[in-house]
Amino acid sequence: MSPEAAASAQALLWQHWRAGTVLAELPPQGRPASRADGYEIQAGFERASSKPLLGWKIAATSIAGQRHINVDGPLAGRLLAERAFGDGATLQLGANRMRVVEPEFAFVLATDLPPRDHPYELDEVMAAVARLHPALEVPDSRYADFTKVGAAQLIADNACAHEFVLGPAAPDVWRTIDLAQHAVTASVSGQPPRHGRGENVLGDPRIGLTWLTNELSGLGITLAAGAVITTGTCMTPLAVQAGSEVNSNYGVLGRVSLRFAEA
Repeated sequence: MSPEAAASAQALLWQHWRAGTVLAELPPQGRPASRADGYEIQAGFERASSKPLLGWKIAATSIAGQRHINVDGPLAGRLLAERAFGDGATLQLGANRMRVVEPEFAFVLATDLPPRDHPYELDEVMAAVARLHPALEVPDSRYADFTKVGAAQLIADNACAHEFVLGPAAPDVWRTIDLAQHAVTASVSGQPPRHGRGENVLGDPRIGLTWLTNELSGLGITLAAGAVITTGTCMTPLAVQAGSEVNSNYGVLGRVSLRFAEA
């Protein structure tokens, strides 16, 4: 894909993101033919952002998440700082069409993980981590039917990134916990809680982080110190509407919440 075609496709997606509108799919001249093309388009989101990059997200790390957007494996996307909020934030649901919230495990890096010619192992990736945070992602897509466009176009659309809430840092005990078996509960506006586990994130959130590190390494991208990486939903996405309040409980690792303003 030429740089001009990638820039044109990204500008179109950015326009729809800001306007809260959708398109059926990218026009043929700007449609990615591969994951690599998709990431080339996606890079324009970082350049268009008004602030330094906050970090990265992983979409479709659980079976539920893959079914939600009809793909067979994970996708990486960029977290933009102007779309990130703190615990307890009030968001506008607005034109969001996915209308779900995803409880996630998010890591913050202490040191860079630069590209290299052989894969990173889980232990060395975890040695680069400074903190773990409970988090909530509010995804969305710029496509009218995000289940039909395929992985390359979804990557181009920043892997369905939209808004993100980062909870307080977990106590250091998280390093001694089996995150794969760690239980998370979440509820929407006092409804019966939904249950999830870390194993729903590619088998373990730490595996998700390692996957992302190697995905970016293959693209020649450094996973930089200070980056926030949210690893994908650990349960079936929670359906929400205007006025909904979402509370997610990670036990000893803490809690995180958000609410949506009334319409």
